[in-house]
Amino acid sequence: MIHGVVIVLWLGLCAVQDMRQRQIANGLTLGVGLLALLYLSWTGVTWLGAPAKEGGWAFALALLLGLPGYVLGRFGAGDVKLLAALGMATTVDPLLWSLIGAAPVLGAWLLIHQWVSAGHAKPGVEASTKQPFAPFLLTGFALYLFWIH
Repeated sequence: MIHGVVIVLWLGLCAVQDMRQRQIANGLTLGVGLLALLYLSWTGVTWLGAPAKEGGWAFALALLLGLPGYVLGRFGAGDVKLLAALGMATTVDPLLWSLIGAAPVLGAWLLIHQWVSAGHAKPGVEASTKQPFAPFLLTGFALYLFWIH
């Protein structure tokens, strides 16, 4: 459980940075990905205690799901690296549940944001269309860790 809380804290840092800057520093994504890889290599298990093979499958699935979103302009590079690091640190189940949990929260946020900004749009000023993804992934992982798991 302690490793899950560490992942929540890491995702929280990523979420705050993503909300503020609309990007996530490589130190938070690649750094944690490297730590997860070293941990996998040294202990033979993921941070959540699953066999290393399961972390590898989750890493591959994260790339499989994230790269098309990047190519289509829906994900930033930081989002894909975040998913890949999360996959390597966990397994397929937490990765998928994080994405499943993120989807309805992101959808609700977009609807609320559209509704609120429709009445407050300033003429000649365009709002950024890039939405942060890390806060929603954090929400999905937290739901998995504290409710499903």
